[in-house]
Amino acid sequence: MSSSSGLVSSPGIGSGLDVNALVTSLMQPAQNKLTLLKSQQQSYQTTLSAFGALKSALSSFQSSLSSLSDPSQFLQLSADSSDKTIVTATAASGAQAGNFSVNVSQLAQAQSLSAAGVASTTSTIGSGTPTKLTIDFGTISGGTLSNGTYSGASFAQNAAQQSLSVTIDSSNNTLQGIANAINAANGGVQATIVNDGSSNPYRLVLTSTSTGQNMSMRISASSATGSGSPDSAIAGLLSYDPTGTQDMTQTAAAQNAQLTVNGLAVSSSTNTVAGAIQGVSLNLLKAGTATVTTANNTAGVTSAVNGFVSAYNTLNSAISSLTAYDSTGQNTGALLGDPTVQLIQNQIRSVLDNPLPGVGQSALSTLTQVGVQFQADGSLSVDSTKLQNAVNNNFSQLASLFATNGTATDSLVSYLGSSASTQAGQYAVNVTQAATQGSATGSVTLGASTVIGSGNNTLNLTLDNVSSSITIPAGTYTASALATAIQSAVNGNTTFANAGSTVAVTQSGGVLKFTSNRYGSASNVSFTGGNGYASLIGTTTNTTGLDIAGTIGGYATTGSGQTLTGAPGTAVAGLQISVQGTTTGSRGTLNFSQGYASLLSSQITGFLGSSGALTSATNSLNQTITSLTKAQTDWQAQMTQMQNTYLAQFTALDATISQLNSTSNYLQQVLGTSTGSSSGSSGSSGSSSGSSTKG
Repeated sequence: MSSSSGLVSSPGIGSGLDVNALVTSLMQPAQNKLTLLKSQQQSYQTTLSAFGALKSALSSFQSSLSSLSDPSQFLQLSADSSDKTIVTATAASGAQAGNFSVNVSQLAQAQSLSAAGVASTTSTIGSGTPTKLTIDFGTISGGTLSNGTYSGASFAQNAAQQSLSVTIDSSNNTLQGIANAINAANGGVQATIVNDGSSNPYRLVLTSTSTGQNMSMRISASSATGSGSPDSAIAGLLSYDPTGTQDMTQTAAAQNAQLTVNGLAVSSSTNTVAGAIQGVSLNLLKAGTATVTTANNTAGVTSAVNGFVSAYNTLNSAISSLTAYDSTGQNTGALLGDPTVQLIQNQIRSVLDNPLPGVGQSALSTLTQVGVQFQADGSLSVDSTKLQNAVNNNFSQLASLFATNGTATDSLVSYLGSSASTQAGQYAVNVTQAATQGSATGSVTLGASTVIGSGNNTLNLTLDNVSSSITIPAGTYTASALATAIQSAVNGNTTFANAGSTVAVTQSGGVLKFTSNRYGSASNVSFTGGNGYASLIGTTTNTTGLDIAGTIGGYATTGSGQTLTGAPGTAVAGLQISVQGTTTGSRGTLNFSQGYASLLSSQITGFLGSSGALTSATNSLNQTITSLTKAQTDWQAQMTQMQNTYLAQFTALDATISQLNSTSNYLQQVLGTSTGSSSGSSGSSGSSSGSSTKG
């Protein structure tokens, strides 16, 4: 007997019984039950594998929906240029189809300044007296320019660009040291050393890292310790004021790009021009004229829709195979008649068959309107003519047909996002309180000019609940110029920048006003001191910003800044819209819809989720398989015990029979000898007697 059966090979030798055959025969009903359990387990395993295949097919289909769930991926317009050596173009959200004549007359350029030549890059310059170099950025205007030097020009500081400061002392007062210090500051200026081949060949060249006429440089030298004078050699080498002393020479002027778009003049600080054509970015390469054409990205939309249909058909084919009926039973699907599959299939088809809720009455609301329709075998097909018509005539509506989207009738109301709980529908927007910005208005009336020095150059302020101190660059300012300088200092402050807070500083009649660029209750400006506070600002009138308040579809919302968010538990739960402007009352309506791709993706997420139909079905199967595995183990243990009992019984029987046989043989021998002696006297009897005697 095989070792796996648990039987042994010795029983039956003594008795002649086929013990193994007897035990095997008696164990057969138990073996049949074990076989049945294994068969049932295998069947459930096959069903589980089929659900795995269905899960994979659903996941693949869901992945294919991502390109349609985000309209920016397939609704972009294409942009092309008739001469790509002059200008190239890219289109983004908001672009409109059209042809635009672009004439580039001047490219944007960064300013470069060159210092006087020195004999060595490593020789010390000056005495090493700590000297602070401050580089301001702004616009040079007026006057004349001759051989790189201005006369009669003015300089207006760029409030949006933080000044750069570096300290030169005995540790770095060489040409190379100065260049290294400026580059290490990483503040918008690139320093290089150029060898012009003259007797003093090494010149320090400073170039703004940004193009545009408002990025011209003004360089001043002052004592780094706050008292005394700067190193005269450093100041004499690098000071540059286009309105005064110019120890450096301008080798390239800062300038804006100049162009026309359909005859309208456009100026740009960079050669990448955004906004001149709505939704289109122009990349200027050289002077000249070219035509930029923007058009609906028909190929992208067609590809996306066909890809969607192809993906659905792949899913449909997979389900058909898993639920196939074959009268021979050879190719019957493992999930034939399974209610979970039927539920999934019916729900997907229900989404595709029905019009979308929430879209406007004039918008696309069914797949058949774009040529996508069911075939007799349950697959989808695309009518390319209908799809092309939809692309040509309803391009923007395709976004709401496939993706989660919101469209507002008020141009200052925009859809920001939604949650899984947001219900499709048309909702009226009503604003009871518009969002406002925090501000602080001073009480000091500034004169025609204000001198900023070490005694009035600091302000301590809190902006949007974040506090820090700023330093106003030294100089003589008009009220407007001082407002610009302070705005530049605040917006260039690292603490405020890291908090995402900026401020706009204006003046009216010499009185400064500071307005946070943030909206809502977190928007505020206040001052706590600084040596310039009393003379430049005085007491302030502070106003804290207000959050927007209102309803969406009559439902309660939460306002934050300019954003309204639908309250939990309502039809608009999680719906977020931005409302700009100061108008209160009715702000039109918002149509919110979940496009087909979004609906299907959400539905599949539900199927595959922890409490979804597919997960529940597979969990149930796994539990059944686990139960069958345990049943097999338990029954196997019982079989072993049963078999051992049979073996013990038959072994005992075998021993008994063997003993009886032995006894029988003995008796036959004994009885046989006695019978021969008493009844026979022949020679043969004598032979038997002789044998008996031996025994």
